[in-house]
Amino acid sequence: MHEMGIANSILEAVKKEAARYPGAQPRKVGVKIGELAAIDPEALRFCFEVLVRDTEMQRLELAIETCQRRHQCLNCSAEFPVRDYDFQCPQCGSLTSKCISGDELQLAYVEIDEYEPSTS
Repeated sequence: MHEMGIANSILEAVKKEAARYPGAQPRKVGVKIGELAAIDPEALRFCFEVLVRDTEMQRLELAIETCQRRHQCLNCSAEFPVRDYDFQCPQCGSLTSKCISGDELQLAYVEIDEYEPSTS
């Protein structure tokens, strides 16, 4: 299950980012996963929850955005979603295209609660 390794990498990236803000607490991390990335979002979520359970990060939320497969026509440059292996350009009917989205795995954002030191 490579989702455990991916979940661990996400958690390490969050810890690294949070270290830049002493006293701050990470609350939410967002990732983008392409439908061609061979990652099961629910397995990733499960692994992430296992890793943060009973740790200082246990309140950290994982938000997953799934990105659909998109192609660009090599004839007319139109961009279009690919469904059911239909690679035909809806603009010009060409069957020659290249994949431009759908295989990504990206750390999109980390939300951190910053606490101002008390002046009293």
